[in-house]
Amino acid sequence: MPLWLCLLLAAAQSAALRSTMVHQQTPSSEVAQNNTKVDIVCEVKTPPPNMRIYWLRQLQTPSMNSHYEFLAFWDPANQLVYGNNVGPEELTVKQTSTQAVLSLKSVKPEDSGIYFCMTVGTPELTFGKGTQLTVVDVLPTTAQPTKKTTTKKRRCRPFPSLVPQKGPRCGPLTLGLLVTGAVILLVSLAVSIHLYCLRRKARLRFMKKFYK
Repeated sequence: MPLWLCLLLAAAQSAALRSTMVHQQTPSSEVAQNNTKVDIVCEVKTPPPNMRIYWLRQLQTPSMNSHYEFLAFWDPANQLVYGNNVGPEELTVKQTSTQAVLSLKSVKPEDSGIYFCMTVGTPELTFGKGTQLTVVDVLPTTAQPTKKTTTKKRRCRPFPSLVPQKGPRCGPLTLGLLVTGAVILLVSLAVSIHLYCLRRKARLRFMKKFYK
């Protein structure tokens, strides 16, 4: 690795924690399956002339002792420059005047880490917000929301009305009195009819004797 690049990484090491991260990186986090392609985009709002966007990888949580690994940068004169143990079979970089895209061709679990883009200003270094990459063998499946089963409420059948009914109850005594009264009325009616018949016969006999 050239001496200037080693010095640049050392400066990046000390400046990363206190730098104001103004470059926008997307996505902020990515969970990728083994042997798949991953693209990381870096947006630069105010690009300097002849801008170089460096791509770094951090395998540990950012701290004073964290280590940055240089991956690649795009040089307008020499085109793409790779870091140690990195080649075109692993990644490639495309760059415009305000944007750079880091394409990881076939990620492995050991590629997991935080990826940063960085530009060199005068005199400060400006970093991207970082992209947390996690490479897994099998992507986690999102659990489908369980449908709530609505149970139909059973309607309670109304109990028979317990309110006492108005009026006298028809008990056995009452029924007996009613039957007795009806019998007496029938007997009285029969006696009245019999007496009426006797009176009529007596009247007819009297009339026959009177007109003889």
